[in-house]
Amino acid sequence: MTGRKRKKHQSGVPGWMVTFADLMALLVVFFVLIISFSIQDKEKLQVVAGSIQEAFGIKDVSKKRGIIEVEGIPLRDYMKDVSRSPQDLDSDFAQAQHDENRRQGPEADTNSILKADIEKPRQFATAAVSLRQAWQEMPEITDVSSNIILEETEDGLNILLIDQEGRSMFKEGSKFPYETTRRLLAKMAPILSRLPNRIHVTGHTTAGQAKASFPNTTWDLSADRANVARQILSEYGVPYDQFHGVTGKADIEPLFPNDPYLIANRRVEILLMAEAPPLPSSLRP
Repeated sequence: MTGRKRKKHQSGVPGWMVTFADLMALLVVFFVLIISFSIQDKEKLQVVAGSIQEAFGIKDVSKKRGIIEVEGIPLRDYMKDVSRSPQDLDSDFAQAQHDENRRQGPEADTNSILKADIEKPRQFATAAVSLRQAWQEMPEITDVSSNIILEETEDGLNILLIDQEGRSMFKEGSKFPYETTRRLLAKMAPILSRLPNRIHVTGHTTAGQAKASFPNTTWDLSADRANVARQILSEYGVPYDQFHGVTGKADIEPLFPNDPYLIANRRVEILLMAEAPPLPSSLRP
């Protein structure tokens, strides 16, 4: 019929089907994300969360580092940067102690000893700050900052020089440290020598550690590394009688017991021991 207009035949996929397909694709992505988040790696999740928070400026520091925080290795929950603990000014503390001693008269010496526990956290925090400042003067500190951990324990302030993948502190199977490790120890020595705390140095290897040349064992290797660290500290100023001991533990005390093969278990620990000060002669029996 000539007077009637023919409807044009429409070809292709209807518009509603395209929209439906997009919706299905979004739903698939949504469910994949749900499954991904339901199987969480706690450490990786913390790194991702920290990166997002840093990107949006929520907080300045979110990942743990060694002397400045650690990125790239798992950390035990109680590891912390002791220098972040809020501290009163030394002058304020000294003045308060002086006033208290004047009020108490002859009993001041005894009370000073009883208050030694108050001074220990301050002393360790001051030592940690001094060590960080000394290390930050090293041009290569950015590369090795995550190899250094400071942790405060009941035994004292523990300084850990640990290995990381691709960055070892000692030569493979050898008691001799790399030059960077030697410089780290040399920077520590003048600060440690000014402290009254005795020092205990302990060497550790990791499970599966390549053995030193026969007939040496990982016990020998860990002890030798600890003793070489002591020698370097002594060479740069730590008095001989400040050392309490040198120990090799092989792989019997991993830093991460759940993964004894982790390279970070291979380390040297330098412990500033928390000990009561000696009694004044007037109070000795």
